[in-house]
Amino acid sequence: MSMTMDENIKRWTAKRKTALVIEVIQGKTTIAEASRSFDLAPSEIEGWVEDARRGMENSLRANPLDIREQYEKQLKDLQEAYGEAMLELRARKKLQALMEREDGQ
Repeated sequence: MSMTMDENIKRWTAKRKTALVIEVIQGKTTIAEASRSFDLAPSEIEGWVEDARRGMENSLRANPLDIREQYEKQLKDLQEAYGEAMLELRARKKLQALMEREDGQ
């Protein structure tokens, strides 16, 4: 890993997170390597990379969304995905109940 950052970082500022994310994006390190080196959960680093991707995408839009709009859109997308997952779960439970009823006859 080519990180020149101190591996004993106690507080992850936006500047430090950015430096790490850039190293990951450039392929100079992997999430797994950074996770081990800095004693961070891989999911935390993945979240930073995803946040950076969304931020870059938004900043390159013709009409960038403000922060509130970004979060509202993300919340709406998550609510839709949750709703779809709940519908699928209910359908699976109904199917299972029907199949058990048929098996019991």
